Amino acid sequence: MPVFVAAMAIIAALVSSGAQDWDKADLATTRLPPSAFPELPASIQKDLTRRGCTIPQPHGDAHANVIKGRFTSAGQTDWAVLCSIRRVSSILVFRGGSPSAVVALAPQQDLGYLRVVIPGVIGYSRALGIAHADFIRVHYQWYGGPKPPPLDHDGIDDAWAESASAVWYWYRGRWLKLTGAN
Repeated sequence: MPVFVAAMAIIAALVSSGAQDWDKADLATTRLPPSAFPELPASIQKDLTRRGCTIPQPHGDAHANVIKGRFTSAGQTDWAVLCSIRRVSSILVFRGGSPSAVVALAPQQDLGYLRVVIPGVIGYSRALGIAHADFIRVHYQWYGGPKPPPLDHDGIDDAWAESASAVWYWYRGRWLKLTGAN
């Protein structure tokens, strides 16, 4: 994912140069409480609230970063939520929709997912999506990377909106990081 790495390096350089606008944009990122997502089961909302999670929203999107899919097996519905605590976001996966079976993936500073969305406007751009088997196969064919295992359920597309992504895929008891969009 060379485009993603290059873009992250540019942002890191801007941040390290003391650009106050980036810090202000990070603080201004819309982060919604779990209660703003009525589709989430009450037990998951309660767990997210207990953890102190807010859910960051990509610029221009008012209801994102909460997804439901078959992320750990073909026969079970799971939830994935981008949880931001003190401006660091992780993907929380609730296996079978249970707060007692949750794992945290890919913790990243929210500041690293800022980009210039239009001249003079900096916005947050991390977004979760469902990566179906065809998506995973096609992106592996186009971009290479780690060979996907046999695919029988969904993955989680962890995207830097309109730029690049990685796919998190549960296989044989662990999360694999596969090629997404580039």
